[in-house]
Amino acid sequence: MMTREETWAKLVQFGIVNGNMPLGKWDLIYKVLSEADLSNANLSGADLFGSNLNYANLSNANLSEASLIETYLVGANLSGSNLYKASLKRAYLSRSNLHGANLRCADLSGADLFGADLSGADLEGANLKGVELNTANLTNAKLDPVAD
Repeated sequence: MMTREETWAKLVQFGIVNGNMPLGKWDLIYKVLSEADLSNANLSGADLFGSNLNYANLSNANLSEASLIETYLVGANLSGSNLYKASLKRAYLSRSNLHGANLRCADLSGADLFGADLSGADLEGANLKGVELNTANLTNAKLDPVAD
């Protein structure tokens, strides 16, 4: 797992951010990171509202408590990633790879997971209200979503 400093340096390298790493929450709203390799990145608590991460490699990344509301993650590799308590409201995750991802207590309300691979994912306590799961692979997924 990369440190937050290493992750910030990678974002600087991509030209997404500049300057010194902020101490608080990272504002990465509406950034374009499609096809970026952010495997093992530490983006915990970052605000990625509306960003484009289509086909990005976020395998084994730490996105715990991140805001991914209305974020585009079509075809993204999120296998083994930590999305504990992440907000993925109305996120576009169709055909994404979430194999073995930690989605405990995540808010996926209204998300598009059409054709996504959620095999082995942990969805205990997740909000799945209005989620599109048509043709999604839920083999061996832990399903104990939050009750209304």
